[in-house]
Amino acid sequence: MAVGKNIRTYFQGTWHEGDVSVMRAADHGSWLGSTVFDGARFVNGLAPDLWAHCARVNRSAEALMLRPTVTTEEMVQIIWEGLGAYAEGAAVYIRPMYWGIGGDKTAIVPSQEQTGFAICLEEIPMAPESAATTLGRTRFRRPVMEDAVVNAKAGCLYPNNARMLAEVHARGFGNALVADAMGNVAESATANVFMVKDGVTFTPIANGTFLSGITRARHIANMRADGMEVHEAVLSFADFEAADEVFLSGNMNKVTPVTAFEEVSYQVGPVTRRVRELYWDWAATTG
Repeated sequence: MAVGKNIRTYFQGTWHEGDVSVMRAADHGSWLGSTVFDGARFVNGLAPDLWAHCARVNRSAEALMLRPTVTTEEMVQIIWEGLGAYAEGAAVYIRPMYWGIGGDKTAIVPSQEQTGFAICLEEIPMAPESAATTLGRTRFRRPVMEDAVVNAKAGCLYPNNARMLAEVHARGFGNALVADAMGNVAESATANVFMVKDGVTFTPIANGTFLSGITRARHIANMRADGMEVHEAVLSFADFEAADEVFLSGNMNKVTPVTAFEEVSYQVGPVTRRVRELYWDWAATTG
């Protein structure tokens, strides 16, 4: 399903123009959901944390009992080759992915013999700096390790995200603020979340119920290097209701200000603006 334009696909050792078919009807990934992916960004000639995203897709494959077939270094090189066909000013979503092809004697456990691999490059613009979203409550929660492969960026986790979004969209909100199994705030339906109170930044502690994002970690490191106080903590919905600022952190748009959570409204404050500034300053210096 293409959401952007100017797609290029790496499959079976070469780059192809367009949205190429890569998975067969009988592949394990097609009918049993053994798919993992990652997402990086190419913006203004930069691909921040590309190596980290490629390394994570290999870890995600292992978490789903798939055998990774491309090293992180090789994947980075392949991606840069593919990006060479885009204008330097293009905003490109970079999506490496693996899927199971065969199964064991039960058909359920993916075979280690063969793993599908592809990379999809797709032009998707960055949201403008003025873009923001609102959050609503959802009855759906983040699972735990005993329930789902929450240590992977796995396709099979996303139908639960879709339920959250559909529920809050029907009530007029842009995203969902989601609880973990204990009822504490975990993240949003699509991205990690931060809140600011009295100039101090907080984010839910990575407790294994959600994917602690690469961009989330980058924001924490940037803020601390800038002398800002930031804590990972157990946070309640009441904490967010009392917050001064709230923003989302994800690969697609890096920083998304939140202007409301249910009936509570927020301003796009100085910390949110500074975090965005710090991120792009860091990206520019690292290439």
